[in-house]
Amino acid sequence: METVQRKQPPPPVRPEKNIGFEQIVARLDAHDRPYDRTFLESVYAFTADQHRDQRRKSGEPYVMHPTYVAYILADLKFDEVSVAVGLLHDVLEDTLISREGLEERFGTEITSLVDGVTKIGKQEYVRRDDAQAETFRKMILASARDIRVITVKLADRLHNMLTLEHMTPESRRRIAGETLEIYAPIAHRLGMSKVQGDLEDLSFYYLYPRQFAELSAKIKEKMRGGKGQIHQIRNRLESALRDGSVDANISYRVKRYYSIFRKLRRQGIEISELYDYLAFRVITEDLKDTYAAFGIVHQTWRPIPGRFKDYIAMPKPNLYQSLHTTVLGESGQPFEVQIRTREMDLVAEEGIAAHWSYKENRGNGGDPGFKWLRQLLEWQTETKDPREFMTQLKIDLYPEEVYIFSPKGQVYSFPRGATPLDFAYRIHTDIGHHCSGARVNGRMVPLKTALQNGDIVEILTNPNRWPSRDWLKIVNTSRARSKIRQWLNAERKKEAEEIGRRLLEREAKRNDVSLKRVAACDRMKQVLADEGLSRVEELYQRIGHGKADAIQVLARVLDTGEEGDDSSMSTLRPGALRRAVDRLFPSSSGPVQVRGHDDLMVYLAKCCNPVPGDDLVGYVTRGRGVSVHATNCPNLKGLMVDPDRVIDVEWQRRSGSVYPVTFTIETEDRPGMLARLTDAIAKESNIKSFEAEAVETGRGLIDVVVEVKDRKQLERLRSAILRVAGVLEVSRRGERERGGGTRS
Repeated sequence: METVQRKQPPPPVRPEKNIGFEQIVARLDAHDRPYDRTFLESVYAFTADQHRDQRRKSGEPYVMHPTYVAYILADLKFDEVSVAVGLLHDVLEDTLISREGLEERFGTEITSLVDGVTKIGKQEYVRRDDAQAETFRKMILASARDIRVITVKLADRLHNMLTLEHMTPESRRRIAGETLEIYAPIAHRLGMSKVQGDLEDLSFYYLYPRQFAELSAKIKEKMRGGKGQIHQIRNRLESALRDGSVDANISYRVKRYYSIFRKLRRQGIEISELYDYLAFRVITEDLKDTYAAFGIVHQTWRPIPGRFKDYIAMPKPNLYQSLHTTVLGESGQPFEVQIRTREMDLVAEEGIAAHWSYKENRGNGGDPGFKWLRQLLEWQTETKDPREFMTQLKIDLYPEEVYIFSPKGQVYSFPRGATPLDFAYRIHTDIGHHCSGARVNGRMVPLKTALQNGDIVEILTNPNRWPSRDWLKIVNTSRARSKIRQWLNAERKKEAEEIGRRLLEREAKRNDVSLKRVAACDRMKQVLADEGLSRVEELYQRIGHGKADAIQVLARVLDTGEEGDDSSMSTLRPGALRRAVDRLFPSSSGPVQVRGHDDLMVYLAKCCNPVPGDDLVGYVTRGRGVSVHATNCPNLKGLMVDPDRVIDVEWQRRSGSVYPVTFTIETEDRPGMLARLTDAIAKESNIKSFEAEAVETGRGLIDVVVEVKDRKQLERLRSAILRVAGVLEVSRRGERERGGGTRS
């Protein structure tokens, strides 16, 4: 039987053709946006000249891309500055023009916006995701100062998605995934529902081609079969509203493909079980008519319980306002009705462009819909790792759908999964820090309780209660997580400072000097300067964190080997401490070093005994330096609860060194088994110890410690052991592998 392959339909959104400068100004004219034609012509000519020798993957002249981006911005009703930045957005990244040259030609405002959209150079980072994360970080922070940065980037991404078919399959999936995770949620936050829908549908098309083809075919089939019913519903709705003296415009639309797909996944149903794929929109002239229309709809059709939402009384964070209800048609077909005023509809479709005035309000101003940008500014200063910033950004971008009340009736919106602890930190940082309990709807609940729509939350505080690291597992908002981390880091610094002070004081006493004299001497000032530190307390913190050793620090202060040393430091015999340090810590820093540093104490963890070739992770201990683990070490998961102490380490290029590795071998109890094993191991490596015991009838367990030079030798040794007849399993510190031996 032949397999029939469904032909992939075209993308859900297609770019318009023959877009040029005249089409851009025509859009500005259509929306009555003021502009200086001469200025925009000069920008367009400059862009065309800068990109004159460049082409896109499709083979088109590159200038087609910035032209289309500017056209999208004009169509979205943004101002001439936004359109100019759309034309120029790639010149700093892809041409030879410098920031200074661009500023000299077009001024500070346009240049700063273009720079905000420009990617961070990949050459500055080892990893692609680091460069990507830092680019997003830069863009978000620039947007918090002027929202037009992010709107230009959205237009840029939309045109890239419209022409994504010319990229490789791998690039298509990567770009579509990034769009779905970051850009579409940003468009949602800005209330730009059309841009959001286009980005989501295009991402869906490239990420899930089979599901998209099935869904689009099914929707078209439903629409063909239901046209008569759609017209019947519309006519009845128009008649009912007219009889109720409500003046309104009525339209209908099929819900967005990705919105339907997300609903199918959420509810765990098949496409054939989908019914409410249709939405009718009722646009009224004033507010009172919206509620009158809502009543008429419920009188005409039976409403489905639990499907009514009043976003007029409680607007979404992106300022979206509308009444939503789902009702049953005559044939039992459910359909959604959205009711809102003309002004609300404008905001719902265009978002920021519908209520933004650049002359009156720069940046994100005081508009409550963009408080999240100011919150990002607040917590990004405490998030130095760009990848962690990306993780928090993704969490923060999820739609806020839970509305919570304070005991005084104030309304707060949160992402689903938010807890009373998130609520406490939203009210005030100190309330969060001292939170000792919570009442939800009058009942005491654990702090990890997920809040539901309409909950009334009261926070209980205790002046003796402070944050703990466990709280990071409870909260779900970036604000709360940022404030907790900030407090924990401050406490950790205090703790490390005290530990470092005590360690240095102990070493000073052993050498018959006081810590006070050590800290105040001229040599200490030199040590601080060499380390790039301004205060001795910072040095204590380094010692407490394990990034410096008290013995080595004291050696540098007391034993300089130079004439004219501080006389107060002469209590130690010249050279004695240095020789002691050299005996304890030889000048060779060992097989592993901290990336970017060659002066930190490093040692291989005994729990996994990594060997060259293993992927490594470093962990900063308290006062004992950096312990180095293999990435498959069973103890690593427990260490990762404190990610701030994880540090990059790498093998040094050395030859001749050997490393101990412990193998646990499970075998059958056969005559001559030990002899065959020791012979196989000895051919590949030196045996340091060998212990065997019988664990059950017919089974034996052998622990052997061997010396290997690198991972290649380790794998050869493992293979040799597995080839011995009767070997059942071999493990190296948590690894398990079955042998190839046969049973007798």
